[in-house]
Amino acid sequence: MRPPILRRLLRRVASVSACGLLAVLGALPSPAVAAPAAPAAAGLQQVTGFGSNPGNLQMFAYTPDTVGAGAPLVVALHGCTQSADAYYAHSGWAEYADLWGFDVVFPQTTSANNALSCFGWFDATESTRGRGEAASVVQMVEYAKQTYGSDGRRVYVTGLSAGGGMTADLLAAYPDVFAGGSVASGLPAQCATTQAAASGCQTGPQKLSPAQWGDKVRGSHPGWTGPWPRVAIWQGTSDYTVYPANATALRDQWTDVWGIGQTPSRTETLPGSTTRSVYDDASGQPAVETFSVAGMGHGLAVDPGSGAGQCGSTAAYFLDTICSTYHTGVFWGLDRTAGGGDGLPAPAGLKVTGVTDSSASLAWNAVEGAASYAVYRDGAKVATATAPSFTDTGLAAGTSYRYSVTAADPSGTAGAGSSTVTATTSGGSAPATCYTATNYAHVAAGRAHTAGGHAYANGSGQDMGLYNVFVTHTLRESPAGHFVIADSGCQAGSS
Repeated sequence: MRPPILRRLLRRVASVSACGLLAVLGALPSPAVAAPAAPAAAGLQQVTGFGSNPGNLQMFAYTPDTVGAGAPLVVALHGCTQSADAYYAHSGWAEYADLWGFDVVFPQTTSANNALSCFGWFDATESTRGRGEAASVVQMVEYAKQTYGSDGRRVYVTGLSAGGGMTADLLAAYPDVFAGGSVASGLPAQCATTQAAASGCQTGPQKLSPAQWGDKVRGSHPGWTGPWPRVAIWQGTSDYTVYPANATALRDQWTDVWGIGQTPSRTETLPGSTTRSVYDDASGQPAVETFSVAGMGHGLAVDPGSGAGQCGSTAAYFLDTICSTYHTGVFWGLDRTAGGGDGLPAPAGLKVTGVTDSSASLAWNAVEGAASYAVYRDGAKVATATAPSFTDTGLAAGTSYRYSVTAADPSGTAGAGSSTVTATTSGGSAPATCYTATNYAHVAAGRAHTAGGHAYANGSGQDMGLYNVFVTHTLRESPAGHFVIADSGCQAGSS
């Protein structure tokens, strides 16, 4: 727990008023389980004196009283003309900080830095290692580590629009600081290094190869060879402020950095007409995930409500589709922090051994010294098992659930969480349909469209390569009218 004197210091300054996000800048902007509650009364508090602050930023923090030392830290960056308070109020990060146990830092820029209060993702004097706003954000992280006891191995950064562009720059410049990131309606790292080039990045970044995009990351911290941050990419298919081509460039950039291909290891359909594509690393763990939200415009995906995996509230550029904060947190493993991680090691080998239309069976390797195991479904504890296996019942048909497991010693102290697995119950809606054809044929059939000589899958906006009769892809359609590249395999009848 934090010393009371520090809590009083953090709560001494009132939070700023909210204001809406503006898409700008010739540059920007089922079964019942536990759901996040409204943020605790402590609220958002300003922190001063966090460092030399070369970027002239303001620091705000949400630090739940129930969170002690050794917890993860999330840095959340707002969009243009938005405030830290608006992002705190609508994004859902404070809700999950309460539920899963972590601290959140909300950096804020002002009109003194940029007329529209945009983070300077497009300015090399602000977005590169050791300089400007990027350096100020890292000073906030160091302050949190020293003051709150945040775990330096579990620091994550996320941002919307201009904040998303700065997120990508921070991940590239400081892979030694951030274990993961999430870019929402944002841009690839170092897409622009001057304000004049920013508008071109928004409407369509350069047609670079994955290796060329990856070089922009590798050049941001020369000599660094890994480990690299795990990156989530969120994009609406109807975003005409930051075009979907940016999500493709981000995917190309970070898969190349990880040394993996641009064909997803698997895809799945989520609520809110969202398609998740997962790109595994060499060990089979997700390194990059893309979330394409069909029909969503420019903004952060939220899903107000009290159900499992719901969060946030709607406002300008906070769009009611799906809770991106929940899925991002699960991707980073924040849902597995309640067990601590100082006890027994994480159970290995977690796998789905069978499903029915209402159940999912799991098994994992036994952990030496474990007296019991806690099973988590979609981030909430659902059972305690004494053996390294469990069958979850009462599930909805045709629905995907994500599971993780922790081991506890005889005293009840839980250890680190396992990796997650997804179990999809049988039944439900009809399976997706797959089509294998040339890019030319996909466009002719209405499954894709063209732009700048390339073909892009309708719905997901994924870049399929050159528009011609020589490049062939398999497209998976689910839901109707939404297509994703499924070259690695598609569980449906092909046409």
